[in-house]
Amino acid sequence: MSFETLPPVIGDALSARGYTALTPVQSAVIEPEAQGRDLVVSAQTGSGKTVAFGLALSEALLAETGNIALVDKPLALVIAPTRELALQVSRELGWLYAGAGLRIATCVGGMDASKERRALRAGPAIVVGTPGRLRDHLERGALDLSGLVGVVLDEADEMLDMGFREDLEEILDATPDGRRTLLFSATMPRPIERLAERYQTNSLRLSLVGQDRGHGDISYQAITVSPSEIENAVVNLLRYHEAETAILFCATRDNVRRFHATLQERGFGVVALSGEHSQSERNQALQALRDRRARVCVATDVAARGIDLPTLSLVIHVEIPRDAETLQHRSGRTGRAGKKGTAAIIVPYNRRRRVEGMLRGAKIEAQWMDAPTPEMIRKQDRSRLMEMLTADTEFAEHDRELAKELMEKRSPEDIAAALVQAHRSKLPEPEELIPNTPEARDKAKADRHRPGFEDVVWFKIGVGRRQNAEPRWILPLLCRRGHITRNEIGAIRVGQFETWFQVPSQIAPKFAEAIARTASSEDEQDAIVIEEAPEGPRIEARQNRRDRHEGGPRVRPKPFGKGPGKKGPHGGPGGKKPGAPFKKGPKPGGKKFAGKRKPGGKPSS
Repeated sequence: MSFETLPPVIGDALSARGYTALTPVQSAVIEPEAQGRDLVVSAQTGSGKTVAFGLALSEALLAETGNIALVDKPLALVIAPTRELALQVSRELGWLYAGAGLRIATCVGGMDASKERRALRAGPAIVVGTPGRLRDHLERGALDLSGLVGVVLDEADEMLDMGFREDLEEILDATPDGRRTLLFSATMPRPIERLAERYQTNSLRLSLVGQDRGHGDISYQAITVSPSEIENAVVNLLRYHEAETAILFCATRDNVRRFHATLQERGFGVVALSGEHSQSERNQALQALRDRRARVCVATDVAARGIDLPTLSLVIHVEIPRDAETLQHRSGRTGRAGKKGTAAIIVPYNRRRRVEGMLRGAKIEAQWMDAPTPEMIRKQDRSRLMEMLTADTEFAEHDRELAKELMEKRSPEDIAAALVQAHRSKLPEPEELIPNTPEARDKAKADRHRPGFEDVVWFKIGVGRRQNAEPRWILPLLCRRGHITRNEIGAIRVGQFETWFQVPSQIAPKFAEAIARTASSEDEQDAIVIEEAPEGPRIEARQNRRDRHEGGPRVRPKPFGKGPGKKGPHGGPGGKKPGAPFKKGPKPGGKKFAGKRKPGGKPSS
């Protein structure tokens, strides 16, 4: 195909790259109505957005540079949320503008800042970077944005989610008024619209996500499993699909470490990506995937941003995405550039309703199924092996000579069996799974019961979540009041205003007698009401809902540790000593909390 409407140097680069036609988003940004205007582009991940904004700015960039490869000040700035995405954008724009000889400088966290400053002084026409590093160069005077003709915010929604609003505003405030501003993102929440209103003029909105928010080239599967079978289900999914490259998404760094170690132990070629890895380690992991030395990547959401692996055909959501946008971004790592991909969501059966609601909200049709069984995997292995061994192949002469020598010593069946055995020995063994039926779930639940708790009596204590109740301080209280050991207390269920627990039937009378005998109004712990609740927590919970519906009065015990002079359940002042109930506070990891707080000291790094 000839790209007549594009500058010749750009058209030649596209043809050399193997392009026969532009994608919808690439065609939309070069339409006459879009030329020269600010754009807000909503398009799916993997739809060719990087080349699209390269095309959108091409005429202005080439008109400014002409035949001059070096410029006094950068002409275009591209801001991306992560290092990987920024490096990918730099590579894509590199081949797109190679014929024009334009220099591209990349500025990302984790790299040598002094080298980046030298690159900025060398006259790059395009600068690509992450918000934090670009802001640092700007404040140090190494980055001059006064000559920009265009600014691109790639994955703008993710940058706002990651807390880069202040960085983006400082960078955009330093750009000239006449520049074009292009916002590219897979989703367009309200914060993106407010950003567009502030920094764009007469912008054109281009929405190319279609009616279906999910990728048309991605097949979604929802795999229902027992909560205890998640690891085994992941192993069987990897074995069943045998994808050339697969990525597993976890919510935390700890889970990334755990799954990485589990898969490595079971024989998979696997790498890990999370925020705790250095840039060098991340580069090595991605290179191992590209070189086929590894086939599986375990990653957190943020670490996987910008990963573009042409052979990636399987995405497994090990932990359920927090919302539809996260589901979309994760799944968008596959099914790119017209290729087919599979996105599998591991769904513990007790969370199925939540996933169904998420899929409905995202307008995604998923196929609900059980995890692959070992029999299904072996059948797939057989088909793949037969296809591989019967494919037309050219053999070297010395290989044929060795084959003749083997035929003289062993029968063809023995040689073929040895070949099959050698192939299978490289494959990790599939896992046996608990059948996903109500009967099997009940049996598994029964098997998990502790010995001696087959026949129990439910009791309840008059404190719950509203009083900061936790098993770690309720358990010693029950042992002291009831004159029993912690091994004689079964399941504990913490409710809103009450907590239920099990005691074996044979010691329940003794426990009830001790509770009544140790009750006292002189101590706050001893004044807590503990009584038998034969119906158990479920009946009580339904009664509470019925009372609220009927408008009946509810008695709400006061939280522990409130008011001067009050004592917590541990006997200390205010409920603030170790073992006492704690109120929920800010979690570590934010900008205002840089590490664990030592008693009486400042946060440690």
